[in-house]
This record gives sequence, C-alpha cells and structure tokens, in this order.
Amino acid sequence: MVSNNLQSQLDEIDTQLIRQLTANARITNADLAAAVGIAQSTCITRVRSLISRGVITNFTANVNPLAVGLSSQVLISVSLRAGARSHLADFMNEMRQLPEVIQVFFLGGSEDFIVHLAVRDNDHVREFVLENLSSKNTVASTRTNMVFEHFHKGPVV
Repeated sequence: MVSNNLQSQLDEIDTQLIRQLTANARITNADLAAAVGIAQSTCITRVRSLISRGVITNFTANVNPLAVGLSSQVLISVSLRAGARSHLADFMNEMRQLPEVIQVFFLGGSEDFIVHLAVRDNDHVREFVLENLSSKNTVASTRTNMVFEHFHKGPVV
C-alpha cells in the first residue's frame, strides 16, 4: 500500500506520466516522453521508479463486458454472520478468485462487503448467489442491485 508520505513525493512530472499511462497504458516510451516533455531515458527511469515504489501497480486491458457476453452488472451487498468476523479476509480472497467478480469492497457500515459482478443474465446472478454466497455458513444475508448505468471517472491524479 502507498503511504501518504509517498504520495507527497509525487511531482508534476510523475503526475503527468500517471495521467498519460492511465489514458493509454500501451503508449510507447518515446511518445510518453514527448507528451510529458522529458527525455526518453528520464521517462523510462521515472516509470520504473513509479512501479518499484508501488505507485503504478499494473497495466491492464479494459474489456467491454458486452463484447464477451456479459450483458448485466450487479452489486451485491453481503453481511457476514456475527461469529464469522474472523473470516473476512477469507471471504475477500474467495471472491477475488471468481471470474464474474469485477471488484470487491470491504466496508464499514451496515454491510461487510459489496461485490461487483459482470454476468450473462438474471439466471447467472441467481446461480452466483446460490453457489457462492447463500451456500456459505459465514454469510448472513445478501442484497442484490442491478446496475443500469455506470460512470467511471478515470485517473485519480
């Protein structure tokens, strides 16, 4: 995890590099250096530093769920049983392994988790809930909400 101290060590060049890479992780080093206005050698050194310091954690492809047959997204609120609090990390790790899961949020509040899924249809949602949530002794309750529209702001810097 990145500390607040590390965050304060990011300068304007780092911020520009992060913005460019967030917009297009496939950009060449030459194009990235030109966009930010620095030498290519400086650029690659800066990017490697951002990676080694844990600021940049990975480079991924964003896949359109519709293009791969996943026409619906749902958010499932999950509450674990009071005696199952010691299983919070296990639950999080189990959810991370499931192919339908896009994101898992560990919460403070009335629910313990929100699980974000991409699924084929309502039957797929039902199957997921029955096989991966309701069947668990540690799960007290679930509440499923369909996502009608989604907005993703993009870079955090």
